[in-house]
Amino acid sequence: MSTRLRRSRSEPDADPVDLAAELDRALPDRDWTVLPPESRVFRFPAPSGALAAMALGDPAHPRVVLVPGATGSKEDFVLLAPLLAEAGYLVESFDLAGQYESASAGAAPGEPFRYDLFVDDLIAFLSTGSSPAHVLGYSFAGIVAEIALAERPDLFASLTLLGAPPQPGQVFRRVRWIGPLSWVITARGIASLMIWGLLSNRNHVPPGRLGLVRHRFDYTVRRSVDEIVGLMKRSPDLRRLLLRSPIPMLVAVGERDLWPTALHRDFANRIGAELRVYPTGHSPCETTPHQLARDMLALFQGRL
Repeated sequence: MSTRLRRSRSEPDADPVDLAAELDRALPDRDWTVLPPESRVFRFPAPSGALAAMALGDPAHPRVVLVPGATGSKEDFVLLAPLLAEAGYLVESFDLAGQYESASAGAAPGEPFRYDLFVDDLIAFLSTGSSPAHVLGYSFAGIVAEIALAERPDLFASLTLLGAPPQPGQVFRRVRWIGPLSWVITARGIASLMIWGLLSNRNHVPPGRLGLVRHRFDYTVRRSVDEIVGLMKRSPDLRRLLLRSPIPMLVAVGERDLWPTALHRDFANRIGAELRVYPTGHSPCETTPHQLARDMLALFQGRL
C-alpha cells in the first residue's frame, strides 16, 4: 500500500480522490478465522497465563502491537496487519486473557478480572521485544493501553485509540440504544445485550465475519466478558496524563461508532490527539483497513 494515499475525509485539505477508500469499498468477505499468509503464531507467557499471539513482518523492523478488545481477537486485524507489515513494520497481536484462544489465561480462581491483569499482560508483551512500539488499543483495550502508557511510557512510540471509550467513568452512558438503561442494568445484563447483538448479527456483517464472531464464543470465557463490562463502568480518567504525553496519538473511529462522533472529537481535543473518522461503524480495522493503515503510517512517520 502506498503511504502517499490521501488521508481520511475528515482532513480539511483532502483531495476528492481517495484510493484507500476505493480499496476498502472493494473488499470481499473472507474466512476470518484464517490469519494472513506468513503469519507466525505463538503462545506468549504473560502474567495471567499463556496468550495466543501472532506476528507478521520482519523482526528487525519497527514494531507495531495491535490489541483487540472484549469479545475480539487477533483475527480482527487480518486485513490491517498485512498493510502495516508491507510498509516496513513488524506487526504483532494477541488475544486478551479469557478471550478466544487465550481462554485458559485469566484471573486466579476466586479472583475477578481487574484492570491490572490486562495492563500487566500488555506491559509484559511490550517489554519482550524491541521497544518503544507503536500501540493500537481497540475499544476496551484502548483503556488498557492508556493505563499501560501511564505506567510505562518508555514502551510506547505512539498510541492509536480505535473506537475507544471517549469518556471516563461509566462509559456506557452515551452508547447508542443502551445509554439510559446502562445506569440500572448490571454489567452482566449489558454484556448479555452486547453478545445478543453480535450473535443475532444486528450489525449486518457478512457471513465470513459472522462465522468468526460466533465461533469465538465457543471458547471465550463468559465471566471475562461480564467483568470487562464491569470495568468499563468505572474507567479511569487519564485525559490530563495523555495530554502531557510527548508521543503522537490518533483517535480513529467510525462515523456510526457506539459513541457519538462529537464525544470522540472532544476526547481527541482534550488529549492532544489527531482525529480521523471513517464511513463505517465500530470496527474500522475490519471495514476500512486501508484508510486506517494510511493514517496510522502517517502517525508513525510524523506526517499526520
